[in-house]
Amino acid sequence: MTDQYNESRAGAGSVRDGENAAPRTRLRDRDAELRSVEAAVDKLCRDFAAGGTEIGELLAFSGRPGIGKTSLLHEVRRIAKLREGATVLFARGGERQFKEPYHVLRQLLQPALTSLAADEFRQVMGTWEEVVGPAMGLKQPKAGARRLDPQGVRDGLDYVLTQLAPRRAPLVMIVDDLHWADAESLSWLTQFAVRSRELPVLLVFAFREDENDWPAGILDHRKDVLGRATRKHELNRLSLVSVTDMIRAELGDKAEDAFCYEFWNVVNGNPFEAVALLDQVRDQDLEPVEENSQQLRELAVDATGMTLKSWLDRLGASTLRFAWACAMLGTDIRVDLATRISTQSAEGARDSIKQLRKQRVLTQTPNGNLEFVHPLIGSSIYNTMPEATRTGMHGVAAAEIENAGLGLLAASRHLVETFSGEGDDRTVRKLRRAAAEHLLIGAPEAAQRCLHRALNEPPADDLKAEVLYELGCSALLTDPVATVNQLKLALDPDEVPLRPALRVDATFRLSEVLAHSGELRQAALVCQEEAEHTVDPDGRRRLQAASFMWHAFRKSEEDGPGRSARLGEMCEGLAGREAVGRDAADRAVLAMRAWDLTLRGKPSVDALAHADAVLDAGRLPKGLGWTDSTWGFELPSMLGLTYTYNDRIAQAERLFADAIIQFEVAGWSGAHRGFAYFLMGLARFRRGLLAEAEDFLRRALRLSERIGPKLPLAWDAVGVLADTLLARGRVEEAWELASSFGFQPPYHATAMVLPDAASLYGKLLIAMKRHAGAAAALTEAGAQLEARGWHNTVWAPWAGHLAIAIAADEPDRAREYAQKAVHDARTFGTASAIGTALRLHAQIEDGQQAVELLEEAVMHLGQSPAGYEHAVALVDLGAALRRVGRLEDAQEYLYQGIELAQHCSAEGLVEQARRELANYGLRPNRLGLADFRETLSKPEWDVATRAVQGLPPQRIAEELGVHLSLVNRRLAAVYRKAGSGPDGLASALGLPVQPRQTARHEGEPEDGAGA
Repeated sequence: MTDQYNESRAGAGSVRDGENAAPRTRLRDRDAELRSVEAAVDKLCRDFAAGGTEIGELLAFSGRPGIGKTSLLHEVRRIAKLREGATVLFARGGERQFKEPYHVLRQLLQPALTSLAADEFRQVMGTWEEVVGPAMGLKQPKAGARRLDPQGVRDGLDYVLTQLAPRRAPLVMIVDDLHWADAESLSWLTQFAVRSRELPVLLVFAFREDENDWPAGILDHRKDVLGRATRKHELNRLSLVSVTDMIRAELGDKAEDAFCYEFWNVVNGNPFEAVALLDQVRDQDLEPVEENSQQLRELAVDATGMTLKSWLDRLGASTLRFAWACAMLGTDIRVDLATRISTQSAEGARDSIKQLRKQRVLTQTPNGNLEFVHPLIGSSIYNTMPEATRTGMHGVAAAEIENAGLGLLAASRHLVETFSGEGDDRTVRKLRRAAAEHLLIGAPEAAQRCLHRALNEPPADDLKAEVLYELGCSALLTDPVATVNQLKLALDPDEVPLRPALRVDATFRLSEVLAHSGELRQAALVCQEEAEHTVDPDGRRRLQAASFMWHAFRKSEEDGPGRSARLGEMCEGLAGREAVGRDAADRAVLAMRAWDLTLRGKPSVDALAHADAVLDAGRLPKGLGWTDSTWGFELPSMLGLTYTYNDRIAQAERLFADAIIQFEVAGWSGAHRGFAYFLMGLARFRRGLLAEAEDFLRRALRLSERIGPKLPLAWDAVGVLADTLLARGRVEEAWELASSFGFQPPYHATAMVLPDAASLYGKLLIAMKRHAGAAAALTEAGAQLEARGWHNTVWAPWAGHLAIAIAADEPDRAREYAQKAVHDARTFGTASAIGTALRLHAQIEDGQQAVELLEEAVMHLGQSPAGYEHAVALVDLGAALRRVGRLEDAQEYLYQGIELAQHCSAEGLVEQARRELANYGLRPNRLGLADFRETLSKPEWDVATRAVQGLPPQRIAEELGVHLSLVNRRLAAVYRKAGSGPDGLASALGLPVQPRQTARHEGEPEDGAGA
């Protein structure tokens, strides 16, 4: 009860909506707002009863302090509770609690979540229990739990509400004093305002309109709320008639019109100020006549701007001290805590409460706790506290809250308000512990407030650098600039040095943030320089490895081959060492060497041997996990990339799927999960699952843009996404996307390796038939890659594309580049690398030579997981065979290419193949026929009919005079088109079932053997 209490005691009559309805207070001059509330609640309930689910709305009320927002929300609660089946959740922001993380959301959601049965609770929480549970105060974080990403908590809350809302629908969620909501709650509420439209939820927010009433740092949310509201109301001042009614209800009908008019002018129609001034008029026994109206302004100053003297005069010292304790606690005030903070006896506290209720300062809530009649009264009382008294009472409050078992999280907001300047070690320890607990629930800003306060205490000289280190790490997931600044201070040589292990970790963290911000050279140098002074072998090796890693990601490098050689020296003997003898640092070096060998195009078997030596039974070892804090996610990323580009894509996908799960479980929903999506998108692209690749890459891009503009993650995602769009035939869309992110000279984006940008730019230009520009870009890419010693033709196939770009004008030089690409691919040795290089080479050759190159390309790509590349080679081979007059073979390969391209969602390639068929009198539409048999080529029919007869593949190959591998590929195509295995093939083809051949050929198992 706040504004509603004031208005009711001022003479508003009670009204009943029905015989069994609760009495309500008539709200003056709020008819339009109440009609809007009724309409919104009725619509929610009516649409839900009709089966609607995506029916959510946001109803926003704004106005000046004391204008009656809380009274209106009280009426909203009453109206919603009267609707059968509706669930009403309520919370209120508090001026003293806006720095307490998740304060509003805990009020809002705890009652609903704790009321769920155990099974239903598990269903609602899903896999987010360890993320949302601690943040909502429903459970303690698990021992050894990692810090939560705030975005992860928000994502978890999204999931929980999408599960809770339908179970408790129709759901009305009301938040009063939104301008005082904590940043963590407000951030989620403003995001959820959009999501709520998809749910049976009515959001009702009330807040102050004036920007000056919003705490710094959260003002942007005000615009978001107003922009997303479907119904908006700014509450106006009360009319003269309404204020006159209030005056005469309180003072009697003798109140003169002139007095009432002046009274209305003084309070400007504000109901809170009207009630406060009425109290003063009554206490002063002022007659409500015209000649006394001049005194109203003076009385109003005392009524609304209560000074320490006026509160002392009104309450007395003892009662005022109890009121101070209540003001410090904010909302939902526990009597026992207020009693101890005010240092009163139980009897003294009872007397104070009685007096404060009599003076209409406090009221009692249904749960027995206390609340200020209006938040403005609490603010007024708090602001009258002398500074020394306030600091001391905050210290007492922190201790009493902790002693009451409410924990450091609740006590910490009081601790940060204390200040001694005497370097109290106990206070510093508590603030550091509180910061650690805040990080465990995804509240880094609260952690930083604690650590800043600890620095101001100040800590002992030998601990100052540690506190700076913790402060830097606390912003690791949210504020890179703050992290860099604090970690540089922690590493300052003029400070008492960090312990060696922390110094190594602080250096690594600093390099990590610099690298993620695009400062790769600086990141590498930071580790390199610190490694030179690090005595501990493990720490030195960690920093050296990190330096190598950041150099590898740079746009350019002064000594790429030299760095690779030094990395090789570090790696000598590690791969052959027994697994039990390899620690995490050894495995980290092996992972980097595997990626280095991959980029250099060295034999794939060597890179894979190093990569396999990193894993334990195919899984990441302890210390190198995706969420491990020692090495970061870059090391497992390198390992997954190694598998991706070495044709072990299934292994890579298992690693990347594990990354997505681990980041979700850990609540890391920012750049970490975005990068996992990017990696999975890359693997899907390499496998040829283009639609899935596009989905993952767009998810990564959305997450990146949510964090900030054009981050390294966005650069990575856009590069592969543009490649994916090219593969799907959407050339213009790929060009626009790449251009918007700087994939053209002068290559403005800073995060990715420059040759990769130039290589993609060249491919885009070739797709657009702009070969001159493509040649320049690809030449630049090749020069830089060659200088670094990077010859991997899959990661950057610049030479093959350059050959295509210059073939018309410089055929001999083009052939040299194409042959170089094939040579480098054969050195690397993977089937996809060789097949793709041969396919690109074939594009600059004619006649039988092109056919032979493409036949070999198809053979290699058919043995690789690169589905899209295989489809392109099949279509190219079909076209080449048509050009030399082998139309029947051309038809077979074109149809195989179409089928595989459709499987890959390569729509552009499908159209290209169908045009090739149509242009030469073949049947481009057969795949659209209902009878799949029309889609089988003659060679496929030949193998299918023999398979139905029971002939094994080897015998079929002998009869047809073709290779066994070709028979197996044709059979695979038949089974795929038929939707059946060998046993059902005859029926699918409409052929009689033949008895199985019983003759056994060499190499075939006896019946049952090998089953």
